Amino acid sequence: MAFDIKSLRFNDQGLIPAIAQDEGGQVLMMAWMNAEAVVRTLETGRVTYWSRSRQSFWVKGESSGHVQRLVDFRVDCDRDCLLLIVAQTGPACHTNRRSCFYTAVRDGEEVELMKPVAG
Repeated sequence: MAFDIKSLRFNDQGLIPAIAQDEGGQVLMMAWMNAEAVVRTLETGRVTYWSRSRQSFWVKGESSGHVQRLVDFRVDCDRDCLLLIVAQTGPACHTNRRSCFYTAVRDGEEVELMKPVAG
């Protein structure tokens, strides 16, 4: 069955959440995609997001060199969220950490799980 982008359920702003996970299963980040970002990602294999703050496309790693190469593109059961399995070069987070999910809440306290990569 051919993939039909029209089957995706975008929100009122025309966006869909996309979770990036590395090939080992670590969740790296969450960002937003619009329909054109989905198309660009599938056509090029370079993960492309939509920046809500800049109102423009954002090819992951374009300025930092921390590229995400698409390995697998998955759609959840409700078709309103994407899971992108990626080969990640360098840190995924703008804080220079491997993952944006570096803070845990344990026993009511915040715990930093990873430090920024030395640069």
